[in-house]
Amino acid sequence: MITKTRNQKAWFLVLPVILLVAFNAIIPLMTVVNYSVQETFGDNLFFWEGVRWFEEVLHSPRFHEALVRQLTFTGIILLIEIPLGVMIALQMPRSGPWVSVCLVLMALPLLIPWNVVGAMWNIFALPDIGLLGRVLNATGLDYNFTRDPLAAWVTVILMDVWHWTSLVVLLAYAGLSSIPDAYYQAARIDGASRWAIFRYIQLPKMKRVLTIAVLLRFMDSFMIYTEPFVLTGGGPGNATTFLSIDLVKTALGQFDLGPAAAMSLIYFLIILLLSWLFYTLTMRNEGH
Repeated sequence: MITKTRNQKAWFLVLPVILLVAFNAIIPLMTVVNYSVQETFGDNLFFWEGVRWFEEVLHSPRFHEALVRQLTFTGIILLIEIPLGVMIALQMPRSGPWVSVCLVLMALPLLIPWNVVGAMWNIFALPDIGLLGRVLNATGLDYNFTRDPLAAWVTVILMDVWHWTSLVVLLAYAGLSSIPDAYYQAARIDGASRWAIFRYIQLPKMKRVLTIAVLLRFMDSFMIYTEPFVLTGGGPGNATTFLSIDLVKTALGQFDLGPAAAMSLIYFLIILLLSWLFYTLTMRNEGH
């Protein structure tokens, strides 16, 4: 009988990563937990409050309204970007010189910083000087995202679709490129239609990458802050005040550190729970 000796020295290679994660995630998280159960008036003086801030946030109509806006925005984004990204990926060439051109064009929006995206769309959509605003108003539409909540929502959604659909396209294209040609050859021999090929060959083979795409887009859209803040500032009124914007207003605008810390933990747990539920439901039949 041969006994294998395990070499545990490899853990030393992971140690720098563990320390980095601890410094960047665990320590700040514990600081937030500390603030969420205490009250402070400055001078480094803290007073124990228990779960008061959590109860206050969970019973706050302001939090409920921001959560509904956030869930609505994320749902719309997923319903638009996932099918659109798959459709674009299906139309992209699989070989030839145009492959590189298409991939570069798809990657361009992802290279633009988030604050620049918000500033670009702010100028682009202004009703008096923006190209989008002037064109829409010239057609007879009363478009002004600074005053009309519906126009603000449409503008924020268009901006996010323009910025992040490329991510779904690239992931879907990677999944399509990994499908062996033998599957397509067998489908042609059987006389399968375009829809049948997509349903029974391409879509199942893209399941894993689409799961990653949905999870990434869900988490990112649920935590969106910079783009809508630069574009609308959360307005008009509170029309586009999502959870992240409301959290920043509570923490920095009002300097209510206790409620802000409790809200950030609830925010984190909501994202974690919804991501876990989606992943579990999506991958539950993967082993069969």
